[in-house]
Amino acid sequence: MGVKGLTKLLADNAPKSMREQKFESYFGRRIAVDASMCIYQFLIVVGRTGMETLTNEAGDITSHLQGMFSRTIRLLEAGIKPVYVFDGKPPEMKKDELLKRHAKRNEATEELTKAVEAGDTDAIEKFSKRTVKVTKQHNDDCKRLLRLMGVPVVEAPCEAESQCAALCKNDKVYAVASEDMDSLTFGATRFVRHLMDPSSRKIPVMEFEVAKILEELEFTMDQFIDLCILCGCDYCDSIKGIGGLTALKLIRQHGSIEGILENINKDKYQIPEDWPYQEARRMFKEPDVTLDIPELKWTAPDEEGLVNFLVKENGFNQDRVTKACIFLVSLCSSYLNIFINHICHGFHVRP
Repeated sequence: MGVKGLTKLLADNAPKSMREQKFESYFGRRIAVDASMCIYQFLIVVGRTGMETLTNEAGDITSHLQGMFSRTIRLLEAGIKPVYVFDGKPPEMKKDELLKRHAKRNEATEELTKAVEAGDTDAIEKFSKRTVKVTKQHNDDCKRLLRLMGVPVVEAPCEAESQCAALCKNDKVYAVASEDMDSLTFGATRFVRHLMDPSSRKIPVMEFEVAKILEELEFTMDQFIDLCILCGCDYCDSIKGIGGLTALKLIRQHGSIEGILENINKDKYQIPEDWPYQEARRMFKEPDVTLDIPELKWTAPDEEGLVNFLVKENGFNQDRVTKACIFLVSLCSSYLNIFINHICHGFHVRP
């Protein structure tokens, strides 16, 4: 879910912190990608018509593989160096949010059954997407694919968003790519949306800079985190009756959630019982992340492994996979030549 309404709030109150960018403007940049978010998008969009999805001969869904393969090739063609980050164990604080999502999928499944019985194609399309869940198998499939392609994979100890942000804050990558705005709340220096959009629409990439957000709002990072908690995040409920704009005004007036709670009209605004906002704040400020990862390297593809996995096991077109392998090999040689050129001329390869 991320942070409710944060994009519009920033567009209205910190417009200089966000700007449209061309896909190609990230040439040569390392980008940390929230893999699970991408897989979810691929499962919803790629090859889906109503309840029908792309499958192999065994009946296993392959939409996530098609999407990940095509989009990764597209990134590499543009000179972008993706680093895919996968979720680890979800934090205890997110348990309630995950239960809500589970309940919503169950409701969608019931509505889908009714739609199928009624022959309502629009409703089938709508509710079938809401039943989609990224599974461990989907993640494992994509990890295997990316490693065969020679693209680095990072397995987060906890949440991918916070791990991506940690890589960015420590200059391991240039920016974080996701659709969840809470990457900013975790302190990602730069955050981009729509870089991984799987649809055929040409949507411009939107880049956010956290330093400019703080400058325009005249907030500290702590105040920005409190703003995001008040807007509504994955770790706790928000105060009923307070939306983004009201939250912004209250933080400006009182400086923190504690200051708001001391002065708020409790008859007007309903504060959740035993509201764990301090724990939510700690999750954003001190997430479970690691920087003890292997050096990020983009290597030559395992051509035989890719053919076996994509063509023989999952029914991909062999010519397409073979051409992709040739491209990946040539790309790897290009990266090596660029690196050698930088070393010879005393330059640093930028993240």
